[in-house]
Amino acid sequence: MGGFLEVTDLSLSFGGIKALAGVGVQIAEGETLAVIGPNGSGKTSLFNCITGIYRPAAGGITFKGESLLGLSPDAVTQRGVARTFQNLRLFLNMSVLDNLMVGRHLHFKKNLLHAMLRLRGEEVRHRRRCEEIIEFLNLEPYRKSRVADCPFGVQKKIELGRALATEPKLLLLDEPVSGLTAEEKEEVSYWIHEVRGRFGITILLVEHDLRVASRLASRMVALDHGVKIAEGTPAEVQRHPEVIRAYLGE
Repeated sequence: MGGFLEVTDLSLSFGGIKALAGVGVQIAEGETLAVIGPNGSGKTSLFNCITGIYRPAAGGITFKGESLLGLSPDAVTQRGVARTFQNLRLFLNMSVLDNLMVGRHLHFKKNLLHAMLRLRGEEVRHRRRCEEIIEFLNLEPYRKSRVADCPFGVQKKIELGRALATEPKLLLLDEPVSGLTAEEKEEVSYWIHEVRGRFGITILLVEHDLRVASRLASRMVALDHGVKIAEGTPAEVQRHPEVIRAYLGE
């Protein structure tokens, strides 16, 4: 299995609390990998280390053979890694289209000549790309709406769309169906599946809903108290005694 993303012996502590303890994760290009575990198991801490929000105390993170350690979140995004958040981080008073345009900012040319001439062609090109994503996610009825006025399930798709607007090679999805109704979970799961098929994006997702995670991922990694306790197919991981113990108790 290729090391498109390789996390090796990752450790992270907050005071006396170990959020991650020697965690290793590898994902191949084109794969969808799910990270599962109860609350406080270290799932989001893992994401925050990969995306440059946290700096681990030890270990390595390489993406396409290059280290991500020490890079800012913007620099990680520029290398082709995008993410969504469990608690949505959208600009609520901006339109859906403008939120997606924010995701395009790293692709804008930043030289002085373009700034002085205020060339419109580049903006039109980026806007066209955002319109394509809006069409892909069936967000046309909301494209000019304020995000704050959109239903929560739609907001989930908007954040997915903004991440896609960065044109990532690796997409990290943090609890993509949390807070959704059963019908909305089905819809968002469908779009995640379509994202991999249409754009060829490698996906790493954190998800509490094991049914959804099993449908989307070909492999699973289970964490508990910052330690990796199981890895394998969804069926193998969910049958693992340590995973059952972590979710259900002794």
